[in-house]
Amino acid sequence: MLSTAPVRRPVAGGPPAAATPLRAACRRTLGRAALLLGLTLQPPLGALALPPTAAPAGSPPAAAPAPMGNAELRALLRDGNLDALALGCERALAEERYDQLRLLRQRLLSLHPAPQPLPVVLANADVLIGCQQPEAALTVLERISPAAGAERVQWLLMEWRAANAALDHRRAAFALERLTASRPERLDQLLLPVARRPDGSVVSRPAIDLLAEHQRARGFPGAAADLLLASREPGAAGAERRLEAVRALAQLPAQEREALLESALDQAAAAGAWGLVAELLDAQVALPSERARQRRLRLSPRIDDTYGEWLLRRQDPLPSARLRELERQLRAPVPLPDDRPSPPEPALVPKAPTLAPARMPAVPGAPAPPPTSRIPTQGASAAAPLQPPAAGSSSTPPAPSPIPR
Repeated sequence: MLSTAPVRRPVAGGPPAAATPLRAACRRTLGRAALLLGLTLQPPLGALALPPTAAPAGSPPAAAPAPMGNAELRALLRDGNLDALALGCERALAEERYDQLRLLRQRLLSLHPAPQPLPVVLANADVLIGCQQPEAALTVLERISPAAGAERVQWLLMEWRAANAALDHRRAAFALERLTASRPERLDQLLLPVARRPDGSVVSRPAIDLLAEHQRARGFPGAAADLLLASREPGAAGAERRLEAVRALAQLPAQEREALLESALDQAAAAGAWGLVAELLDAQVALPSERARQRRLRLSPRIDDTYGEWLLRRQDPLPSARLRELERQLRAPVPLPDDRPSPPEPALVPKAPTLAPARMPAVPGAPAPPPTSRIPTQGASAAAPLQPPAAGSSSTPPAPSPIPR
């Protein structure tokens, strides 16, 4: 679904909004839709307003909006325009003040009562979607029904966006069908922006895939499968649509499903989409198909799919050496080159504390004092007699070893 983060927007008649990648994608979407329908869009194309992209990577994060007090909220509800109300929604969402959102929704519904020109209606609906009120946006869109032409294209695209955000699959499907006159070739060519990535780039999807998802959500898998099988898209995209059609047609005979999967296999293999080839073979194995199982087992080592091969081989009645080898590989991950064991740190041996003998000042004419002995350290026997150093040895006796020998 589309991102619903509210932002500042110009009211009708105000200065144009700054260009962003997502707004540019919306303009391209309007242009493609008009081209498919043989229409000419006159600038400005400010009807399908979408939230701007996120801040560029490396830029400082934006400060969180300050909480909104009751007095400020009352003033906003009394005097605020679309710009101010959109910012108020942003602050209420940041604080999770759903009571304030309810009041803002009511104000947005009554701000521009019918009749209003199309740009005002679409801008009002856009702010409501940003306030996470897509049902209210659908209510606003019902106030106008443009005639066939460029305005109709913009109105249908906004209706689809609001219905998609509200999970109203019936209205979303009807909007796409009316937009493309239920012609699959138009659905194939129309790309709709559905989200934005953190880096600001736009994610677009073909309208045919979106319409098929709406039909399946409505409980019409056959209609969804007919749409997907009517697509003439080559390569991996066409193969993936055939796989989704087979999943939707659970009641189709196994032979017909296997034939559809076989044609999708040829498309995926020609495109080099080996991950999709594995998914298609798994779908064939589930039919069941022993031939597909053997092909899947041969493919797994080539694409380094240890887990997929293990899932198949563990169903064998008798364990094999290959199954044990796969289990060993799954349980023992290969260490990274930098994961070398570090050398153990040397053990720190505490030294025995010693006390130096006190030295008395020499008195002239007094006899020399007897040699003083060292105070024994911990672990030495106090009763043991002190032996003088042997001849030729150092005058300082060695310190006792802290480790018993």
